[in-house]
Amino acid sequence: MPFTIVRQDITKMKVDAIVNAANTELRMGGGVCGAIFHAAGERELQAACAPLAPVKVGEAAITPGFGLPAGCVIHAVGPVYHRWSRKRCRELMASAYESALRLAAEHDCESIAFPLISSGIYGYPKEEALEVARQSIQKFLRTHEMEVYLAVFDPAAFQVSKTLLGRVESYIDEHYVKAHTFARSRASELKAEALEQTASFSLPMMTAAPALSELLEDLDEPFSQSLLKLIDQKGKTDVEVYKKANIDRKLFSKIRTGKDYTPKKPTILALAIALELTLPETDHLLERAGYALSHASKFDVIVEYFIVNQNYDIFEINEVLFAYDQPLLGM
Repeated sequence: MPFTIVRQDITKMKVDAIVNAANTELRMGGGVCGAIFHAAGERELQAACAPLAPVKVGEAAITPGFGLPAGCVIHAVGPVYHRWSRKRCRELMASAYESALRLAAEHDCESIAFPLISSGIYGYPKEEALEVARQSIQKFLRTHEMEVYLAVFDPAAFQVSKTLLGRVESYIDEHYVKAHTFARSRASELKAEALEQTASFSLPMMTAAPALSELLEDLDEPFSQSLLKLIDQKGKTDVEVYKKANIDRKLFSKIRTGKDYTPKKPTILALAIALELTLPETDHLLERAGYALSHASKFDVIVEYFIVNQNYDIFEINEVLFAYDQPLLGM
């Protein structure tokens, strides 16, 4: 997956590069910085950093990874947060991410893992730090192919917009909780309906989205063919779709060309988000692969909330899914 959030110790990640939330002198500090120096080998890493210092705020430098599983360490210097210069702090934070990503690309890195820069002793509010990280990485991935990870070792360090979480929580309470409250009675209703349909040998009428009714008439049509028709119909390019879906190019190619290949449900939902489908359209696309949205699944209800509210930012959706400890959309 091009960008994903993981609950993992960054010093143990097997990626081409990990990012150190560094100070301008590139000296061993506390927190993530101290952990990286310790895992790499304090003497070796400090000796490699010395000739590169000082590094300006918003910029980055690269060294070998030494004892780390990662091949190299990119030392990105984020700003110390000052609420009276919020705009400037945001610019410097974005620059730190962009500088690290640019260095990774220049050194042919195919994968990179970030901590949440400046969110520790530098005092950057975690919710704002996450927003800047997401937007900076998202911007980079529009024009580059790279696997980017945001490593969150301490769940308390990960804070999504409280306003957004509040809205999602309300939607979950209204749909997911009710689904469980009436689970038994609803199950009985569904069973009765199924028996009635079997007895009458009739199929229920389906409410088809006008935009997809013709596309889905042929039930034997491979999923890949239905997807390609949808992409054309929505006036989008393949690159635009797989990037917005947060899907690796190789996986998208497999979906596109594999007549007998059916992707997993999170991948199909990611494609629905990329295509900005309505809820009925999403239901039909899932149905083509043998899946369905269910109010008995918190994952499904969360994704449904974003589709209903026409919020098609997959990075933001994944932040909320991560906060609820749910699978992420994409690969």
